[in-house]
Amino acid sequence: MKVKKAVIPAAGFGTRFLPATKAQPKEMLPVIDKPLIQYGVEEAVSSGIKNIGVVLSRGKEAIQDHFDESPELESFLEQKKKHDFLKEIQDISRLAEFCYIRQKQALGLGHAILTAEEYIGQDPFAVLLPDDIFDCSVPCTRQLLKVHEKYGATVIVLGKVDKEGTNKYGVVKPSQVEERIFKIEDLAEKPGPEKAFSDLGILGRYIFTPEIFDAIKQTPPDHRGEIQITDAIRLLLEKMPVYGLLFEGKRYDAGDKTGFIQATLELALKRPEFKDDLKSFLKSMG
Repeated sequence: MKVKKAVIPAAGFGTRFLPATKAQPKEMLPVIDKPLIQYGVEEAVSSGIKNIGVVLSRGKEAIQDHFDESPELESFLEQKKKHDFLKEIQDISRLAEFCYIRQKQALGLGHAILTAEEYIGQDPFAVLLPDDIFDCSVPCTRQLLKVHEKYGATVIVLGKVDKEGTNKYGVVKPSQVEERIFKIEDLAEKPGPEKAFSDLGILGRYIFTPEIFDAIKQTPPDHRGEIQITDAIRLLLEKMPVYGLLFEGKRYDAGDKTGFIQATLELALKRPEFKDDLKSFLKSMG
């Protein structure tokens, strides 16, 4: 069945970016000239998904405003004949059809995805974490969709992680079935280097079949009272296969300050209007 909807969880407090996130959503922090969440939305759209459910918490109205029409601003830009800017902001409001879903309590990623059950129904769907920016010739979500279309199962994106990464990400026990495609035998949330099954971590993109919702409902909260999606996928494994794809491209962890800076610099260096000046500036710093 064709994947027609995506879910973007955006209800977190963004504490790693305080004080910048005290009064604005982390997802609205600009990476060059676009808010972080827009990169995920554009990836979903370029993968053929036009219906997007965004999971929000209180105080995240700026996200809704960003993807809505802005008559006053559009009128101002029209009067000033700033037609390039006008087209750009009009394009943002036409990117996709949005549904906003409230997560009333911060109970983990698994719970955030569960809040979208009514929106999704009984169809497969994509999940894109806005902290991750993927720079790929074929959009990362599109890569996952191709695997899902072939196997008809849940597919998660995988990437190589170092020892430190095993403390930050879920890690899988893989069994290779094709080049870059693995059947998942087991997985663990942030196991650490001594208990990690492999060097393949789960990096924030998923295609789920609707059975994930029952798995989440059966998943007990962890020691922090949060429902981890990794634990839910582990339960799902008991009933049906789950696959992993070692994606092709570059990924930035923009939920981390260092990763956010790296994403800004490297993506700016790909933009013709910034490339030469930025290279000169970086060279001058020695």
